[in-house]
Amino acid sequence: MSNLSFKKSIILSIIVLLSFLGTQVSAQNTKENPLILDMVHHNPGEAPYKTKYNNPATIKEMGYNGKVYFLFESPALAINWESVDKDILPKGSDDRKWVDEKANQIKKMHEASKAQGMAIYAMSDLVLFPKRLIEKYAMQETFGDPNNPLTEKLIRAQINEMFDQFPDLDGLVVRIGETYLHDAPYHKGAIDDKTDPEKTIVPLIKILKEEICIKRDKQLIFRTWGAFDREMDDYMAVSDEIEPHKKLIISIKHVEGDFHRSNEFSKVIGQGRHRQIIEVQSAREYEGKGAYPNYIANGVINGFEEHVSMREERINSIQEFVDTKPELYAGVWTWSRGGGWEGPYIKDELWCDLNSWVMAQWGQNTDKTEEFIFNRYATERLHLKADDVAKFRKLCLLSAEAVVRGRNSTYRDMNPWWTRDQGIAWPMVVKGELEQKRNLAQKDESIKKWKQIVKLAKSIDWKNDETKNHAIGSSEYGLGLFQIYRSLVYMKYADDHDDAKGVKKWIKAYDKAWADYNKLAEEYSTIATLYTEDYKRHIANNAGIKVNKLRKEN
Repeated sequence: MSNLSFKKSIILSIIVLLSFLGTQVSAQNTKENPLILDMVHHNPGEAPYKTKYNNPATIKEMGYNGKVYFLFESPALAINWESVDKDILPKGSDDRKWVDEKANQIKKMHEASKAQGMAIYAMSDLVLFPKRLIEKYAMQETFGDPNNPLTEKLIRAQINEMFDQFPDLDGLVVRIGETYLHDAPYHKGAIDDKTDPEKTIVPLIKILKEEICIKRDKQLIFRTWGAFDREMDDYMAVSDEIEPHKKLIISIKHVEGDFHRSNEFSKVIGQGRHRQIIEVQSAREYEGKGAYPNYIANGVINGFEEHVSMREERINSIQEFVDTKPELYAGVWTWSRGGGWEGPYIKDELWCDLNSWVMAQWGQNTDKTEEFIFNRYATERLHLKADDVAKFRKLCLLSAEAVVRGRNSTYRDMNPWWTRDQGIAWPMVVKGELEQKRNLAQKDESIKKWKQIVKLAKSIDWKNDETKNHAIGSSEYGLGLFQIYRSLVYMKYADDHDDAKGVKKWIKAYDKAWADYNKLAEEYSTIATLYTEDYKRHIANNAGIKVNKLRKEN
């Protein structure tokens, strides 16, 4: 070989090596290359959603680089435990057959994501063990304690089997705030002292960090929700005790508590030493699940209007978070569909698609404004022209204003849990005449805004008749539902003030609102299933029952 040829060979080898190393670096999650994840949160105990977001190719095209598989798609339910004890799930038993079938199902899902080059994550409730294991080792009282030596040993074995038996898995998303067992007939879950950093959170993270991040160089995303997301002292206790690691990320919902408007922006975002990924629900479970226009991406990115008067000295949006603490920003994790229970069930995914797409695109391009990303959606995905882009943006911004005023108020004058999923409870309003009058006024403002939304939907030149039908129909859906809300809040006010005439007036308005709302499907074929008067799941004081009592009394 000539010297020239030898030099060319060396140079070529260096180029190939640098290219390989560049690929490896870009594959690592950094602030320049954030994780943009999506999950479909299937309703526990029901058939999984049939949605385009189940397809890794779809969400990749939207801008995501990873997929989080839901709780009942987790390898935690699908390992065979043979490395521990072959008798835990003996071959031929019903539970072993179930586990093996679950494993085959999950591996096919992982293959689909791998084929698209998508990172693969699984959300898992911990601690979660087979019932046979718990019974065999008499752990009924101890398996929820990560400090228990046997529990710790089995958690470590469980992690090893998950990554050994599912080698395409890039990381785990761990939840301790709740434990769902609706689709896990052969497993049992528990977690002791889930809000205690010293007793539970820190010991568990240390175990998982060692097994996942250090030993395997895999990703651990640990969720704060329901555990250490609301008390700053608790969050900082965890942050101070757990040494940061490149493969450890803390996951935080963008608002405190659950995904309710008028809840404060999360005080722990931007705090501590660990990188954070921000959770965003695109089809809001307390706000129709995508049944009506409800554009929340602007509020999440730039700050909701109700946050202006809250804690001005702290971060109130994820744009502020990225601007002030860029070293802690790890990415965005959306739930494109799901959360909560049962309906409404949507047929057209327009409104959750808008929220998901904008969050995914902005999450990887945080130097761009939300409005810039939004306008791209309007032109690239909806094919709207200039004037119609402006109308569509106005419609979407109005939807955020209408929703917060109709369900609550910009001052949080109502308990946010009074309506959820497909049900409505008797309104829960704070005491105080000023607050109640302010709340009533905002219900009127909400209806005015919904009427503007309907008018705008009818004025836009949509790309086809199907989109037009749904945009108008879903807007009418929002107007109809919020007229029901308004009548109930006014009815409660009249009842609280012994105004029999007012009660009768608002019962009449309530009946008309329901009648109009129930007719919507006759004209609009793609609207979601409707809210129902008799729905009681997680509804403590059903509004329909209360109204019927008032009919008899007045």
